[in-house]
Amino acid sequence: MTSHLHASIPASLPSEVVSGDALLRAEIYSVEQMESHARRLARWHRVDRGGWGSPLLDRLAANRLALDLVIERLRTATDRSLVPAAEWLLDNKYLIQDQITTVRTHLPRGYSRELPRLIVGDPLGMPRVYGLALEYIAHGDAHVDAEGIGRFVAAYIASVGLTIGELWAVPIMLRLALIENLRRIADRVDTAQRLRES
Repeated sequence: MTSHLHASIPASLPSEVVSGDALLRAEIYSVEQMESHARRLARWHRVDRGGWGSPLLDRLAANRLALDLVIERLRTATDRSLVPAAEWLLDNKYLIQDQITTVRTHLPRGYSRELPRLIVGDPLGMPRVYGLALEYIAHGDAHVDAEGIGRFVAAYIASVGLTIGELWAVPIMLRLALIENLRRIADRVDTAQRLRES
Protein backbone atom coordinates (compact mmCIF):
# COMPACT_ATOMS: atom_id res chain seq x y z
CA MET A 1 0.00 0.00 0.00
CA THR A 2 1.41 3.36 -0.95
CA SER A 3 -0.07 6.37 0.76
CA HIS A 4 -1.55 9.00 -1.53
CA LEU A 5 -1.35 11.58 1.26
CA HIS A 6 2.45 11.56 1.32
CA ALA A 7 2.53 12.97 -2.19
CA SER A 8 5.48 15.40 -1.74
CA ILE A 9 4.30 17.81 0.89
CA PRO A 10 6.85 20.64 0.82
CA ALA A 11 9.34 20.27 3.66
CA SER A 12 10.24 23.96 3.93
CA LEU A 13 8.09 24.71 6.96
CA PRO A 14 8.92 26.67 10.11
CA SER A 15 10.70 24.53 12.70
CA GLU A 16 8.87 25.79 15.78
CA VAL A 17 6.01 23.75 17.21
CA VAL A 18 2.60 25.25 16.53
CA SER A 19 -0.53 24.60 18.61
CA GLY A 20 1.41 22.38 21.00
CA ASP A 21 1.61 19.54 18.45
CA ALA A 22 4.97 18.56 17.02
CA LEU A 23 5.04 16.97 13.61
CA LEU A 24 5.11 13.19 13.64
CA ARG A 25 8.77 13.14 12.82
CA ALA A 26 11.51 11.16 14.47
CA GLU A 27 14.82 9.65 13.44
CA ILE A 28 14.30 8.00 10.06
CA TYR A 29 14.76 4.23 10.22
CA SER A 30 15.67 1.71 7.57
CA VAL A 31 13.41 -1.33 7.19
CA GLU A 32 15.72 -3.33 9.48
CA GLN A 33 15.73 -0.57 12.09
CA MET A 34 11.91 -0.44 11.87
CA GLU A 35 11.80 -4.15 12.65
CA SER A 36 14.03 -3.67 15.70
CA HIS A 37 11.88 -0.76 16.82
CA ALA A 38 8.72 -2.89 16.46
CA ARG A 39 10.27 -5.55 18.72
CA ARG A 40 11.17 -2.87 21.32
CA LEU A 41 7.61 -1.54 21.23
CA ALA A 42 6.22 -5.05 21.67
CA ARG A 43 8.28 -5.52 24.83
CA TRP A 44 7.16 -2.13 26.20
CA HIS A 45 3.45 -2.05 25.37
CA ARG A 46 0.74 -3.25 27.77
CA VAL A 47 -2.90 -3.21 26.77
CA ASP A 48 -6.40 -3.30 28.14
CA ARG A 49 -8.96 -5.08 26.01
CA GLY A 50 -11.02 -2.17 24.70
CA GLY A 51 -14.44 -0.87 25.68
CA TRP A 52 -13.35 2.74 26.30
CA GLY A 53 -15.34 4.91 23.92
CA SER A 54 -14.09 6.19 20.57
CA PRO A 55 -11.36 8.82 20.88
CA LEU A 56 -10.10 8.12 17.35
CA LEU A 57 -13.29 9.20 15.64
CA ASP A 58 -13.52 12.27 17.85
CA ARG A 59 -9.93 13.13 16.95
CA LEU A 60 -10.67 12.54 13.25
CA ALA A 61 -13.61 14.96 13.46
CA ALA A 62 -11.42 17.57 15.17
CA ASN A 63 -8.69 17.12 12.56
CA ARG A 64 -11.21 17.42 9.73
CA LEU A 65 -12.57 20.66 11.16
CA ALA A 66 -9.08 22.09 11.68
CA LEU A 67 -8.02 21.13 8.13
CA ASP A 68 -11.21 22.59 6.64
CA LEU A 69 -10.68 25.86 8.52
CA VAL A 70 -7.05 26.19 7.42
CA ILE A 71 -7.85 25.33 3.81
CA GLU A 72 -10.74 27.80 3.71
CA ARG A 73 -8.57 30.53 5.21
CA LEU A 74 -5.85 29.82 2.66
CA ARG A 75 -8.41 29.86 -0.15
CA THR A 76 -9.54 33.34 0.84
CA ALA A 77 -6.09 34.68 1.81
CA THR A 78 -5.75 38.36 1.03
CA ASP A 79 -2.17 37.89 -0.13
CA ARG A 80 -2.34 35.61 -3.16
CA SER A 81 1.36 34.83 -2.82
CA LEU A 82 0.95 31.49 -1.04
CA VAL A 83 3.70 29.47 0.58
CA PRO A 84 4.28 26.26 -1.46
CA ALA A 85 2.78 24.01 1.20
CA ALA A 86 -0.39 26.13 1.18
CA GLU A 87 -0.72 25.56 -2.55
CA TRP A 88 -0.34 21.81 -1.95
CA LEU A 89 -3.13 21.85 0.64
CA LEU A 90 -5.45 23.76 -1.70
CA ASP A 91 -4.65 21.52 -4.67
CA ASN A 92 -5.20 18.34 -2.66
CA LYS A 93 -8.28 19.28 -0.63
CA TYR A 94 -10.36 16.68 -2.47
CA LEU A 95 -7.82 13.94 -1.68
CA ILE A 96 -7.72 14.86 2.00
CA GLN A 97 -11.52 14.81 2.22
CA ASP A 98 -11.61 11.46 0.41
CA GLN A 99 -9.21 9.90 2.92
CA ILE A 100 -11.20 11.24 5.87
CA THR A 101 -14.41 9.80 4.39
CA THR A 102 -12.67 6.45 3.87
CA VAL A 103 -11.66 6.32 7.53
CA ARG A 104 -15.15 7.23 8.72
CA THR A 105 -16.63 4.52 6.49
CA HIS A 106 -14.23 1.76 7.51
CA LEU A 107 -13.90 2.51 11.22
CA PRO A 108 -17.38 2.50 12.72
CA ARG A 109 -17.67 3.83 16.27
CA GLY A 110 -18.62 0.45 17.76
CA TYR A 111 -15.69 -1.31 16.13
CA SER A 112 -13.07 1.15 17.34
CA ARG A 113 -14.26 0.56 20.93
CA GLU A 114 -13.20 -3.08 20.66
CA LEU A 115 -9.56 -2.42 19.85
CA PRO A 116 -7.07 -3.09 22.68
CA ARG A 117 -5.94 0.21 24.28
CA LEU A 118 -2.48 1.10 25.51
CA ILE A 119 -2.16 1.29 29.29
CA VAL A 120 1.65 1.36 28.95
CA GLY A 121 2.97 3.02 25.80
CA ASP A 122 2.23 6.00 23.58
CA PRO A 123 -0.31 7.36 23.02
CA LEU A 124 -1.70 6.28 26.36
CA GLY A 125 -5.35 5.22 26.28
CA MET A 126 -5.48 4.99 22.49
CA PRO A 127 -5.69 1.77 20.47
CA ARG A 128 -2.38 -0.09 20.33
CA VAL A 129 -2.60 -0.41 16.55
CA TYR A 130 -2.93 3.37 16.28
CA GLY A 131 0.21 3.75 18.37
CA LEU A 132 2.01 1.43 15.96
CA ALA A 133 0.80 3.49 13.00
CA LEU A 134 2.05 6.72 14.61
CA GLU A 135 5.48 5.14 15.23
CA TYR A 136 5.68 3.89 11.66
CA ILE A 137 4.74 7.29 10.23
CA ALA A 138 7.14 9.16 12.53
CA HIS A 139 10.15 6.93 11.78
CA GLY A 140 9.31 6.53 8.08
CA ASP A 141 9.02 10.25 7.26
CA ALA A 142 5.27 9.76 6.57
CA HIS A 143 6.01 7.36 3.71
CA VAL A 144 4.03 4.11 3.65
CA ASP A 145 4.84 1.08 1.52
CA ALA A 146 3.51 -2.47 1.66
CA GLU A 147 6.81 -4.21 2.32
CA GLY A 148 7.89 -1.80 5.04
CA ILE A 149 4.65 -1.85 7.00
CA GLY A 150 4.37 -5.61 6.51
CA ARG A 151 7.79 -6.23 8.01
CA PHE A 152 7.17 -3.73 10.83
CA VAL A 153 3.90 -5.42 11.84
CA ALA A 154 5.37 -8.92 11.43
CA ALA A 155 8.27 -8.02 13.74
CA TYR A 156 5.81 -6.75 16.35
CA ILE A 157 3.66 -9.89 16.04
CA ALA A 158 6.71 -12.13 16.44
CA SER A 159 7.06 -10.77 19.97
CA VAL A 160 3.44 -10.04 20.91
CA GLY A 161 0.39 -11.06 18.92
CA LEU A 162 -2.18 -8.64 17.55
CA THR A 163 -5.88 -9.43 17.34
CA ILE A 164 -7.51 -10.06 13.96
CA GLY A 165 -9.37 -6.78 14.46
CA GLU A 166 -6.09 -4.91 14.93
CA LEU A 167 -4.61 -6.44 11.79
CA TRP A 168 -7.72 -5.46 9.86
CA ALA A 169 -7.42 -1.90 11.20
CA VAL A 170 -3.77 -1.31 10.18
CA PRO A 171 -4.59 0.47 6.87
CA ILE A 172 -7.19 2.69 8.54
CA MET A 173 -4.83 3.52 11.41
CA LEU A 174 -2.13 4.52 8.93
CA ARG A 175 -4.63 6.87 7.28
CA LEU A 176 -5.57 8.29 10.68
CA ALA A 177 -1.91 8.88 11.53
CA LEU A 178 -1.27 10.56 8.18
CA ILE A 179 -4.33 12.79 8.62
CA GLU A 180 -3.16 13.68 12.14
CA ASN A 181 0.27 14.62 10.80
CA LEU A 182 -1.23 16.54 7.91
CA ARG A 183 -3.35 18.58 10.32
CA ARG A 184 -0.20 19.44 12.27
CA ILE A 185 1.52 20.45 9.04
CA ALA A 186 -1.54 22.53 8.10
CA ASP A 187 -1.24 24.42 11.40
CA ARG A 188 2.34 25.31 10.51
CA VAL A 189 1.40 26.26 6.96
CA ASP A 190 -1.33 28.54 8.29
CA THR A 191 1.14 30.21 10.64
CA ALA A 192 3.69 30.65 7.84
CA GLN A 193 1.04 32.17 5.58
CA ARG A 194 -0.14 34.56 8.27
CA LEU A 195 3.45 35.69 8.84
CA ARG A 196 3.82 36.31 5.11
CA GLU A 197 0.65 38.40 5.10
CA SER A 198 1.57 40.51 8.14
